[in-house]
Amino acid sequence: MKRALVTGITGQDGFYLTALLLDRGYEVHGLVRDASRAADSEVARLPGREPGRHPLRLHVADLGDARSLADLLQRSEPDEIYHLAGQTQVASSFEEPEYTTEVGALGTLRLLDAARRAGAGARFFHAASSEMFGDADRSPQDEDTPFRPENPYAAVKLYAFTMVRIYRRAHGLFACNGILYNHESPHRAEGFVTRKVARAAAAIAAGRERTLTLGNLDARRDWGYAGDFVEGFWNMLQAAEPDDYVLATGQTHSVRELCDLAFRRVGLDYRDHVRSDPRHERPFDRHALCGNAARARAKLGWQPRVGFPELVGMMVDAERARLEPGP
Repeated sequence: MKRALVTGITGQDGFYLTALLLDRGYEVHGLVRDASRAADSEVARLPGREPGRHPLRLHVADLGDARSLADLLQRSEPDEIYHLAGQTQVASSFEEPEYTTEVGALGTLRLLDAARRAGAGARFFHAASSEMFGDADRSPQDEDTPFRPENPYAAVKLYAFTMVRIYRRAHGLFACNGILYNHESPHRAEGFVTRKVARAAAAIAAGRERTLTLGNLDARRDWGYAGDFVEGFWNMLQAAEPDDYVLATGQTHSVRELCDLAFRRVGLDYRDHVRSDPRHERPFDRHALCGNAARARAKLGWQPRVGFPELVGMMVDAERARLEPGP
């Protein structure tokens, strides 16, 4: 039985990745900061925790403490490390740049060095971001596109991305970066626009709310499905050689399209309920990043399967189900 260590296990990607690993017979160990909150998370309710089934074990550790990470690696003895943890919202990175750097940059460095010192040959995946491209000089972007970060989150991800490359080349770690474009699901955190729109459509249709206020409705994103993306994470660590890969759909859609699909799902016209306010726009949000995942298709056999309309419908349906009274 293979063992995997997952940081950020209580987040969206941690949920889908853990489900995939358990289905494939792994013993999964998760790093959490707060045991009580983790016990109430969705990942803690996944099948596989019952005696006699593939185990899921949660460990309290801190990306700010190198010793706790070394102890965690000693306890879990992973064959694969999936590093998903970090502050993941661009807007929050402007408000909390020091915390974003501490967790995303130095936390990644500490975990890389703990893996190097453990010397057990664990394969390492790091969740990087398309935000690193910033004001890209070409579209779509691929692994050779120059990085031009324009916010603290992107700068932090670029530091971590670079350290993964350095540890791969200097220390021989099997370490991969996934350059991830936006990926969504019903398990997305509430602060992200896809979840906001899906939730508002369901709530307005149920008569619980009347309007939704957003920023730039013409902002565009390359949005995919998180369940597809975590398969790409796993594929990277099964390859013969480590490398860095863009994971993206290669298509962009506007926030306006997102609203249209979500509200039509509940029989409404978004124009009757959605308002745009410039105060909700985030700094340096000028660019429509679109990814070219040709390398992942050619070398990993990876490609997204869930299309944008299906994804939006899935998210709205999940929000409607959440509004239904329990038994």
